[in-house]
Amino acid sequence: MSNRNNISSGSDWESKIGYSRAVRIGQQVSVSGTTASGPDGPVGGDSLAEQTREALRRIVAALAEAGAKPEDVIRTRMFLTDMSRWEEAGLAHGEVFGEIRPATTILEVSKLIDADLLIEIEADAIVAE
Repeated sequence: MSNRNNISSGSDWESKIGYSRAVRIGQQVSVSGTTASGPDGPVGGDSLAEQTREALRRIVAALAEAGAKPEDVIRTRMFLTDMSRWEEAGLAHGEVFGEIRPATTILEVSKLIDADLLIEIEADAIVAE
């Protein structure tokens, strides 16, 4: 796969677990599950909307590093720890993708890797060439 481009966030976990923040092969870009984790707890604290915005900010940055834009995103997946708060995440998602309207799935999960994290988001894009 000579046209494979692995994008790193610089996290020590990438080499330990064996993953990349994003991978681009040809026109396709996949962004790994992304949270708002920070050294002192989640960016945005216990605000689901703010954690969503931070995760999306990180996704947009990874896309840019891979040569993609939010407009290239065709699918997102949001994993929430509390489905009753879906609208907070959905509205923040709409701030980035409202006009783009990728296929989107919202799922409830029992927990994420850190109990203070409320959401994890994945994204897939196809870059027009």
